[in-house]
Amino acid sequence: MRIGELARESGLAVETVRYYEKEGLIAAPPRSPAGYRDYSSLTLHYLNFIRSAKAVGFSLKECRDLLAIFVSRDAHTCAEVKGLSEEKLTQLEQQMEALQRMHQTLKAISDACCGGDESAVNCSILDQLEGKKP
Repeated sequence: MRIGELARESGLAVETVRYYEKEGLIAAPPRSPAGYRDYSSLTLHYLNFIRSAKAVGFSLKECRDLLAIFVSRDAHTCAEVKGLSEEKLTQLEQQMEALQRMHQTLKAISDACCGGDESAVNCSILDQLEGKKP
């Protein structure tokens, strides 16, 4: 199948497919006599796998690691995959905690602001962001 069809079927942009090929996530396909890339259904399968892994937060490097295990499952263990999954869960939990702290801080400084029409010279939000104490 040509790259446009592969992109449509995988739900990815043509540029993304080319990027994944350039980065070695998918193999460069053979060319047709007319010079078009001729992708196999296996490539579509790999792209769907990568898209699913990215959808749950895995980076492209992590997708590469998972894909390496995926294509040679018999040479790997479930424990390896679980380890990668647990690492990602820990990272996501840390990011969620950081976002929660950011949310709480922003909410507190926003709530402390009167939001009036007066000059922002004494705006409590700007003062907080500048590091001034209330």
